[in-house]
Amino acid sequence: MAERLLQASRQRRVKAMTAAAGSAGRTVVPLLLCALLVPGGAYVLDDSDGLGREFDGIGAVSGGGATSRLLVNYPEPYRSQILDYLFKPNFGASLHILKVEIGGDGQTTDGTEPSHMHYALDENYFRGYEWWLMKEAKKRNPNIILMGLPWSFPGWLGKGFNWPYVNLQLTAYYVMTWIVGAKHYHDLDIDYIGIWNERSFDINYIKVLRRMLNYQGLDRVKIIASDNLWEPISASMLLDSELLEVIDVIGAHYPGTHIVKDAKLTKKKLWSSEDFSTVNSDVGAGCLGRILNQNYINGYMTATIAWNLVASYYEQLPYGRCGLMTAQEPWSGHYVVESPIWVSAHTTQFTQPGWYYLKTVGHLEKGGSYVALTDGLGNLTIIVETMSHKHSKCIRPFLPYFNVSHQFATFVLKGSFSEIPELQVWYTKLGKPSTRFLFKQLDSLWLLDSSGTFTLELQEDELFTLTTLTTGGKGSYPLPPKSQPFPRIYKDDFDVDYPFFSEAPNFADQTGVFEYFTNIEDPGEHRFTLRQVLNQRPITWAADAYNTISIIGDYKWSNLTVTCDVYIETPEKGGVFIAGRVNKGGILIRSARGVFFWIFANGTYRVTGDLAGWIIYALGHVDVTAKTWYTLTLIIKGRFSSGMLNGRYVWTNIPVSFPKNGWAAIGTHSFEFAQFDNFHVEATS
Repeated sequence: MAERLLQASRQRRVKAMTAAAGSAGRTVVPLLLCALLVPGGAYVLDDSDGLGREFDGIGAVSGGGATSRLLVNYPEPYRSQILDYLFKPNFGASLHILKVEIGGDGQTTDGTEPSHMHYALDENYFRGYEWWLMKEAKKRNPNIILMGLPWSFPGWLGKGFNWPYVNLQLTAYYVMTWIVGAKHYHDLDIDYIGIWNERSFDINYIKVLRRMLNYQGLDRVKIIASDNLWEPISASMLLDSELLEVIDVIGAHYPGTHIVKDAKLTKKKLWSSEDFSTVNSDVGAGCLGRILNQNYINGYMTATIAWNLVASYYEQLPYGRCGLMTAQEPWSGHYVVESPIWVSAHTTQFTQPGWYYLKTVGHLEKGGSYVALTDGLGNLTIIVETMSHKHSKCIRPFLPYFNVSHQFATFVLKGSFSEIPELQVWYTKLGKPSTRFLFKQLDSLWLLDSSGTFTLELQEDELFTLTTLTTGGKGSYPLPPKSQPFPRIYKDDFDVDYPFFSEAPNFADQTGVFEYFTNIEDPGEHRFTLRQVLNQRPITWAADAYNTISIIGDYKWSNLTVTCDVYIETPEKGGVFIAGRVNKGGILIRSARGVFFWIFANGTYRVTGDLAGWIIYALGHVDVTAKTWYTLTLIIKGRFSSGMLNGRYVWTNIPVSFPKNGWAAIGTHSFEFAQFDNFHVEATS
């Protein structure tokens, strides 16, 4: 029997030597062949002297902000397919961690996400889509780690100040209710909670939050801080023993694979709690491949979390297509499984949180790096990357030059790994289409006759995973529908009695929050509307506008007619608008240009060339008051625009030379209640 096994091993070894890389044309051969061809250094993988740090996982961020906005509107089966590529084990990215924004009503990069508490006495745990997303992730991977982090906060917490630490108990209570609500209403256990994304932390607040969580029986919820830089949080922890005790993880953003001395001295877990943020081309994939290895090698970071999960927002918003994959067309069903999905899979499919890095990890002699992880039960996963400088630049920080060149890398398995008979091999080559491969399984590598030694021939921009696990898989579905522009004729009457989501499809709130609303006292045409529900400016994270605005449509639209019924709720000071050719959004929303048609409860109208109202094209009086429905129509054609109130022209042929194109939009003059109904846009070009 033993003889037959050895003979089979030798036959498999010959096969590995001659066709180890399959159709990919790569060479994965035992040392005995390569040692005769090239000197090259040997890299020992050994657990005899113990193991390195515990691995905590690879994940991604939904939010910060509104990055998953369009995903929820996708029709089935495409929405489920996208979710499978992100979360389903051994299928695609197979993420270990999902980090979501705790909606705070403010603009947080690409839009606003609604708070579960708009007002002091208000609680609603069904707003937005992060609850739904976490449940879908858990459905696919019950072991996925869930994290929550605020970017903005509802204004009432600040008591007149743009600051969340005015009342520490109140802010801690607000965050605690989100965690409790996740469990009570959605059966979701939040594992980690953050402080304030990329903004100041308050030492006393962190302590108050820990005490409040413990008091509520949430001892198992860990605190990560401060989701900014390594300092000053690390030094603060070293100087304050109580702070050191209550913080479980130090999370830094875009660390460039490096840490500071103080962070290591805390002896806490170190995470890159937001990273990547790069267009999901092959360069973005190269960035991700490099940092997933080198965040640990250079900086002892045991988790890396990519911003963002899926580029599911209008592409012309800031950081378009900076997700692991792209899903920005719910109207067509089109999506793209981008290369960062498969780069993630090289690590995520062959490791799990709770595995350990080996101490023997490092850089390759001629550029690139390698890590190895084990579950302590005999399994071993090795990830080797050779991402070139040119093809692995992340959006931030600056990447000092380095060189990667053709090399032969010999690996020697020692300790408990010396008897491993076989390694599965997965391969990615980024770059030219003619030589490009994404997460391709090659023939396995047999080691029985090579004393646990093997050599890889490595070129630039490659990823190899060698693993004892046989469960990896490259999932696939039939191609989704072809890409289509946003429909040129689009209508929404908001007549939804029990909406599954709080926001209307395709509307992307950029300041303020627009939600489905039921007028209990109006049995007629306007029983179901879309309502702007904030009456107070939030504690902002970005430069929110002073007006509220929600955009929709195709950024390329130039000639269009927008019609909408509007209802001002605030007497005297209230005002609403409809707009076209809106050219900016996200963190740039305050400086948005376009054509804006406003009416006010004081009986005036205004036409402006910008959201802020500095560029005035026309103004005058109209018969308008609060608490009455009106129909506004905005017509933009070429270099001219006109506007109608209840079907009658208020102004005609006003010249509008800039901008040439942009989204349609609705909004209010300030943070005030107002309603919208029977939205209709027709674009001719």
